[in-house]
Amino acid sequence: MTSNNHQENQEAGKRWEEKSKTSPRNLQAKFTTVSGAPIELLYTPDDIAQNNFLSDIGYPGEYPYTRGIHHNMYRGKLWTMRQFAGFGTPEDTNERYHYLLDHGQTGLSVAFDLPTLMGRDCDDPESEGEVGICGVAVSSLADMEVLFKGIRLEDVSTSMTINAPAAMMLAFYLAVAEAQGGQRKNLRGTIQTDILKEYIAQKEWIYPPHPSMRIIVDMVEFCTKEMPQWNPISVSGYHIREAGSTAVQELAFTLADGFAYVEACIERGMNVDDFAPRLSFFFNSHLDFFEEIAKFRAARRIWAKRMRNRYGAKNPRSWTLRFHTQTAGCTLTAQQPENNIVRTAFQALAAVLGGTQSLHTNSMDETLALPSEKAVKIALRTQQLIAHETGVTNTIDPLGGSYFVESLTDTMEKEAEAYFERIDSLGGVIPAIEAGFFQKEIAEAAYRYQIELDKKEKTIVGVNDLVEEDEQIEIPILSISPEVEKKQKQRLAEVRASRNEADVERTLQDLHTAAADGSNMMPRLLECTRAYVTLGEMCSALAEQFGIHEETAVF
Repeated sequence: MTSNNHQENQEAGKRWEEKSKTSPRNLQAKFTTVSGAPIELLYTPDDIAQNNFLSDIGYPGEYPYTRGIHHNMYRGKLWTMRQFAGFGTPEDTNERYHYLLDHGQTGLSVAFDLPTLMGRDCDDPESEGEVGICGVAVSSLADMEVLFKGIRLEDVSTSMTINAPAAMMLAFYLAVAEAQGGQRKNLRGTIQTDILKEYIAQKEWIYPPHPSMRIIVDMVEFCTKEMPQWNPISVSGYHIREAGSTAVQELAFTLADGFAYVEACIERGMNVDDFAPRLSFFFNSHLDFFEEIAKFRAARRIWAKRMRNRYGAKNPRSWTLRFHTQTAGCTLTAQQPENNIVRTAFQALAAVLGGTQSLHTNSMDETLALPSEKAVKIALRTQQLIAHETGVTNTIDPLGGSYFVESLTDTMEKEAEAYFERIDSLGGVIPAIEAGFFQKEIAEAAYRYQIELDKKEKTIVGVNDLVEEDEQIEIPILSISPEVEKKQKQRLAEVRASRNEADVERTLQDLHTAAADGSNMMPRLLECTRAYVTLGEMCSALAEQFGIHEETAVF
């Protein structure tokens, strides 16, 4: 831009600004993002004047990956379309998987019930009343065999959302695949394994942070050598956002967790370029359309810079942040639930425009119960409509260069970096967790947002405005029969009765020894799995060595 053009633009901007002051405007409205960041009336070239195109924005598939990690993006390959599925018995969920695959889904995502997430068997007294309720119940290899019956695991990409007992679930999955004749090197998928965000947000842990990190590094080391197409960690901001964080907090806390895993693996002696290309991320797509797009773009740029400049990664694949997105469950409303279809569509579109590699769309009835088949199909069709009818896949990063989007991307990057400095000042992620830093930040953000809703400074259609009195909800609700728990306990009893107890004792002792002497625990977990040692038995054996985590309350 020439100096004359710049001067003309500034003069025109001043004239417009004077006119805007005298134009009609809503003086009561609060113009901020969902996260509370102020939004200007208009954005111009001045808002991104400091940007260098190549170093800050660049081209897709090129450092710093602001515009996407692939040169052709969705022209080369659409994102993987997933639906989070898991309920009742493994037979129930297996039937749903076949239904989804028959209707065009291209990847499977496993939701586990609460006992499984906490590393407890279905016959544990603490599991009573929760078996199969919020996901599928898996207590042993026998359950996993049923869960994937008729599905060749080499032919699908599978995502498993589980953290504290992730190593055990990976062992179950690998044992099923090998029994089918599959090879480790051909298995594709992701297991979440992000225990740090459990301490921060979701609260489903077993062991204290340091031994939990030991288990995770064992998994990363094993997968790097044995399962080169498998993502051993999906660093998850999704649950941080669901707990009430802002978009910037989700961005910063998620990437900080990711850096902590990188540092732990490097400390083990691993080469960063050997494992970093298989780390992936899992983000929330909330309702503020442009804020979410900017968040995804900023995440890629921050990760690329840090991996190259701080951790010395040489392989460009180590610089690329690959991520799965799920639409925001916390935005779904029980009131006027059909509105959730529209909310989900906007959130899914933001994820696509932000360059996601994989996407799950929530079903309209998930705030009421586990989703029905009809609702699941509508959610899947939402993705397919975006892919094939909207035209947004025709060009890459169509919002790139937008004064607003680029300015918002820059702002989010700066605010995330400020959070990194605060975390470093506390000694890193684990000391910050132990000090309650993340928990307090999220709680305060959630409180501020609730105040805005109570004051109607922000609107949720059908909840605090445009409410329908005496609303009749006619959506069929999927309920889980008490028979599920009975069937699962029966299968587990049969497993215990038919297995070789000597093998059980031997493999559990070997696992305990590995936990004590510092050797990699994954081979021992596989031995336990093949001996039909249960999930709860393996978790209890490690708890004897590592202890159980108890959180310090923060007010």
